[in-house]
Amino acid sequence: MIDVFRATSAIITAMQYGVKEIIPVRDIEDALDYKHRGFITAAERKGEIVDGFDFGNSPFAFMSENLRGKSVVLTTSNCTNAMLQVRHAKKTFAGAFTNISAVASRLAEERANVLLLCAGWKSRFSMEDTLCAGALVEMLMGKYGFETDCDSAISAAELYRAAGPDIHGFLDKSSHRKRLGHLKIEKDIEYCLKLDQANVVPEFDGYSIKLTDWHVLSAKPSVLRVAQAS
Repeated sequence: MIDVFRATSAIITAMQYGVKEIIPVRDIEDALDYKHRGFITAAERKGEIVDGFDFGNSPFAFMSENLRGKSVVLTTSNCTNAMLQVRHAKKTFAGAFTNISAVASRLAEERANVLLLCAGWKSRFSMEDTLCAGALVEMLMGKYGFETDCDSAISAAELYRAAGPDIHGFLDKSSHRKRLGHLKIEKDIEYCLKLDQANVVPEFDGYSIKLTDWHVLSAKPSVLRVAQAS
C-alpha cells in the first residue's frame, strides 16, 4: 500500500517512533466513535486536519513522545479506504519512499507475488504514488530478481527513470503538489520524498497496522503488478 503524500509516510513514521498500532477507519463518523470511546484519533480530508480531531496525517505529528506505546485511530482521504479494501489480502504492508529499501527487502523475503497498490487521489492516478511504485519495481527486479509483464508496473518504472535524481522537481507540476501547495506543508513534502529514513515495515492485519516479526516463506517465482485503488 503506497500513499506518499502523506498517509503511509506518516504510518511508517509512527511505527518508527514507537506508536503501538494505527487503526484505519473509512469514515469521519467511525473515527468519532473511537474518539468518544477515549482513543487518540487523527483525521485528514483534502490535506487538512478535520475539526475536533487530535491531528491529521502529517508525519511530524506522529513523532511525539506522547504517542509512544499508544493506539491511534486514523482516517484519511484516500489511504485508509484503500487499505480497508484489501484487508483480506494474504499480507498488506505500508510502503513509501521513506522505507523503500526496508519494504523491498521484506517483499523479497516473502517470495510471493506482489501487488503495489497506489492510493491515488479520489480513485484517480497520482504521480507521486506511481513514482514510488516505480522505484520499488526497479529495486525488486534489479536487486531481488522479481519479474513482471504488467504494463502498469513497467510504466511506473519508466516514469521513475524519467524523474531521475530530482523527484521533487519532477513532481512540481503534479496535481497533488498543487493541491497541497496552499496548505504550506513543504516541510512534509520534503520529508516524504527522502529515501530510507526508516527501517520499519508496518503490516496491516485487517484491523490494525503494527510491526510484526517475519520469516522467509517458500521460495517461488515472484511477480510484480501495480494497481490504482478505486
